[in-house]
Amino acid sequence: MPELPEVETTIHRLKPKVLHRTFIDVWSNWPSLIKKPSSFLDFKNQIKGKKILNIKRAGKNILFELSDNLIMLAHQKMTGHFLYGTWKEQNGKWISQSKGPIREDPQNRFLHLIFFLDNGFQMALSDLRKFAKVELWQKNEIANNLVLKNLGPDALQITFAQFQSRLQKKKGRIKQVLMDQSVIAGIGNIYSDEILFAAKVHPLCLVQELNNNKIKAIYTAMKKILLLAIKKQGTSISDYRLPSGEKGAYQQIRQVYRRAGQKCVRCSTKIASLKIGGRTAYFCPRCQKKED
Repeated sequence: MPELPEVETTIHRLKPKVLHRTFIDVWSNWPSLIKKPSSFLDFKNQIKGKKILNIKRAGKNILFELSDNLIMLAHQKMTGHFLYGTWKEQNGKWISQSKGPIREDPQNRFLHLIFFLDNGFQMALSDLRKFAKVELWQKNEIANNLVLKNLGPDALQITFAQFQSRLQKKKGRIKQVLMDQSVIAGIGNIYSDEILFAAKVHPLCLVQELNNNKIKAIYTAMKKILLLAIKKQGTSISDYRLPSGEKGAYQQIRQVYRRAGQKCVRCSTKIASLKIGGRTAYFCPRCQKKED
């Protein structure tokens, strides 16, 4: 699932292309991606003629601020990513008119939602598993969105005092707490592993057992890892791609995520993995030794 760095990168790359552009039409072969309004036809009629005024991030959500006080919320979920380019329909398939990865990378071919813009280009949502969602809200009603209402402070904006306070009020394994969007917004499976490795904290450690030094180490690692991942334009070890269709580059320098059986970059111990709440955690058994 695209996490904070991937969403931030997507917005950064989309802005120069789509800001102040107007939607002239929208197509979908999977209308259930649209969660609000309940009818795709209603969504289409409401979105046509609206101009994109700004794009913001709320946790892992993308918020397109539109004319007439509308906000389009998009969550890319497990395998979704936005693309920008031109496509033509041929024999029931949308074919990119551009050369390079946007056309050649197979992860970019699962187009299920296409916005046609007034400059002749399109903004498309490619989503292999079709879990992504799009909602259209009135600006004065967006606060009623339950996902946004329950988001904790953003991982890039939260102060150490806030971070420490919110962790100390929670119980549970540190990896799960870091991924809890109501505690801190933006961190998922990839970066929780990378953060805990950098902080030398075992993913099974109970939050209530962490001392102030460990909490500080996690906070420092969180800021450093997320900013580095943004600089590298996200992780493309699986489905995520930039709006240009290219891969991010953080996977080239990742330390533990999906490296089970490989040598730790610090101590050469083999990276291990375990299941926590249905998710796989990757860690170094030596560098992140769990204290009894």
